[in-house]
Amino acid sequence: MRFSSFAVESGGVAAAGGQGSEVRVWGESDVLVVSAPLPGVLRVRLLPEARANSLGFPRAPVKQSFAVRPDLPAGLTLNAADLEDELLVIGAGLSFRLDRVSGAWQVLTGSGSSARVLVSAPVWGGEAPTQRPALDAERFNLRRSRLSLDAPEGAAFLGFGERVGPIDKRGMHLTFWNTDCFPHHTETDPLYVSVPFTTVLHEGRAHGVFVDEPWRMEADVARAHPHELRWASAGPELDVYVLSGPRPADVLRRYADLTGYAPMPPLWALGAGQSRWGYRTAQDLRDVIQGYRDRNLPLDSVYVDIDYMDAYKVWTVQRANFPDLRAFVREAGAQGVKLVPIIDPGVKVEAGYDVYEEAVRGDHLVRTARGDVLVGEVWPDPAVFPDFTRPEVVNWWAGRHKFFADAGIQGQWNDMNEPACFSLREPRETEGKTLPYDARHGNRPHLEVHNAYANGMSEASRAGYAKFSPQVRPWILTRAGYAGIQRHATVWTGDNTATWSHLSLSLPMIQGLGLSGIPFAGADVGGFGGDTTGELLARWYQAAVGYAFLRNHSALGTADQEPWRFGDTFTDVIRAALNLRYRLLPHLYTLAQAATRTALPVMRPLALHWPADEDAVREDTQYLLGEGLMVAPVLRAGHRRRLVYLPAGRWAEVFNLSEFGAVHAGGQHVVANAPLHTLPMYLRAGEAVPVTEAALHTTSARWERLSWLVHAGRDGFIGQLFEDAGDGPAGGRLTRLVGERQGTRLVIRREAEGDAPAFEQREALHILGLSHVREVQGAASFAYEDGVLRLTLPARWQTVTLNLDEEDDDTVPTDALPID
Repeated sequence: MRFSSFAVESGGVAAAGGQGSEVRVWGESDVLVVSAPLPGVLRVRLLPEARANSLGFPRAPVKQSFAVRPDLPAGLTLNAADLEDELLVIGAGLSFRLDRVSGAWQVLTGSGSSARVLVSAPVWGGEAPTQRPALDAERFNLRRSRLSLDAPEGAAFLGFGERVGPIDKRGMHLTFWNTDCFPHHTETDPLYVSVPFTTVLHEGRAHGVFVDEPWRMEADVARAHPHELRWASAGPELDVYVLSGPRPADVLRRYADLTGYAPMPPLWALGAGQSRWGYRTAQDLRDVIQGYRDRNLPLDSVYVDIDYMDAYKVWTVQRANFPDLRAFVREAGAQGVKLVPIIDPGVKVEAGYDVYEEAVRGDHLVRTARGDVLVGEVWPDPAVFPDFTRPEVVNWWAGRHKFFADAGIQGQWNDMNEPACFSLREPRETEGKTLPYDARHGNRPHLEVHNAYANGMSEASRAGYAKFSPQVRPWILTRAGYAGIQRHATVWTGDNTATWSHLSLSLPMIQGLGLSGIPFAGADVGGFGGDTTGELLARWYQAAVGYAFLRNHSALGTADQEPWRFGDTFTDVIRAALNLRYRLLPHLYTLAQAATRTALPVMRPLALHWPADEDAVREDTQYLLGEGLMVAPVLRAGHRRRLVYLPAGRWAEVFNLSEFGAVHAGGQHVVANAPLHTLPMYLRAGEAVPVTEAALHTTSARWERLSWLVHAGRDGFIGQLFEDAGDGPAGGRLTRLVGERQGTRLVIRREAEGDAPAFEQREALHILGLSHVREVQGAASFAYEDGVLRLTLPARWQTVTLNLDEEDDDTVPTDALPID
């Protein structure tokens, strides 16, 4: 693999002095290209056997990425130095070293004696094209390009998209091939969302590796070879991005800088949703809404599955079941409930059906390898499939959304978009229920674009609502996706089952999606397949308090699982969990807005903030909302206690956000008593969380009644709140609540910035961790209740000062201290 030649180029033109935006190296058969798209990010394109695979050798062909954001700025300047048998490239705060004899390469951060290797690639290569057909007996071992990276002992590998198993994927073999899998199990791989991006944690430091290849791909994460992360792609190259840290949050931010940030959801999408495959008529949905309202259960949305369509034809409505869709949307809206319909990509083949006729006339459809329109079966039979890899097809599909927008619909559920296909008119061998490898999307085979199919569909949905309903924030939900899907849609984990194992599995799956650059994700509450129980549903609602997307959804033929189906005892527990969710909406909404700026997910694994703590890194049965609010749900049948891990700091019990107990030193496991009505929660010292009163549905994200739950630390505390209209264009107010210790004084101030209009807001502070307050200045009133200092604040307050008798010492390393 000797690399005998290299060129440093800017804009395709060789630059003098070893400086330019791209360094291209080549030998007898292979090409390697280095560039720096962003600070802290190096791109290494590996093109093995390029002489045989490319007509332009030694130049690399132009690549169209489905993941990288289209408005990425021009790359940064690189400096290259030829050191005999080694090539050194420096730029973007990183350095790249290539052994020109063996082809081995490394990416390092720092310089001189402080340089640290992020990625070491001792082996990479590929195969020259063969005359074998695209489908043969080796179809599950399609490997044309290979890369081996060092996997140091003790390193954890997080992310990789939608995966089962523990949050650390070391020891797993993963396949990237979006699959309609029902039912999936705790060992199923692959599933619906393929994101070949991992954050690597080693010795408390983080870096990222993103392999931007939508082709069918596999990754062996130190399983067959315990000290190697091996990638194998069916495509002709491997496009590798190395993202520096040193914190996991830095890696996520750089990934979002590269692939795009998620847009802000409307407030109502954070509320509770109810769904079922089996709600067939407008009256069914009326009954569901009334069932919620009669029992004082919060509800913001109802979802309608495939049965609302006329003969499963997308962009149609069965008029006998929904005689006036627009009127029903208004009717539900008057009760604070949005209607979210499902849309599948399969288009029914039917003469006179306008969607099909337009698709054929505009040549918008996927074709077979020999050029015919590919015909298959999904819910409609026969069905054809739009080719979302082409901009003109995305624009056409976006135009179809006028049908929903005119009816007042503001959210949509994109399903079956792996794409799922139950059978083909002309049978071909396929991998799973989908299209054959050699189906054609323009000039590209399905084997290449399969994983990215859903991205174009969701892009079209967001574009359609932006065009026809510019006054609202569109809510798009998708089952499938590839890297970059976060720019267009929220993800849910697909067709899970009503089992305790799937309740437990939902947490590492959602956290893993968050670590894959998808900050908004959830799982079907109660389980989609199978019959749930009252206890399972109640515990699931408690666990879902911190899901970014909360929907109860079940399959046709399963037992009804609306919250009231299992008796008053369980209904009461579910109501309490939903009320807790709605009380938390100011905090959840603030986290959602932060995700659009920082890429940090709403539901966060402990590993995100404690990467050097091995217990925290591998803990995936609990989660964080922000940096300091811990949720530790019960995940097993019949259990009334659970073990909870608390990282460094001091943590106050705030069960159900209303039951205040002991304060625990961090770095240890504690036992939480959790009878059925109790959700264990802990607030870290130094944190303040905004909450409001429970409501039956959302209205505005300007919280007229607001409370701050505060755990005062040695230096004070800090909290944040984002407020706006809850929908519509960007803009709003970000408030920081800052408590600063000054000797025996705690000065609390409110700092706000933004363009939200002023309004009357009743605020209160509930402060834990203070037991010696002598005087309060600036509050309307204050009192101690159960060891909590409760302050009522005047309108438009700015500063409150607490005078303390003595300095509270929050560093005492005891297992449990009474807060009073």
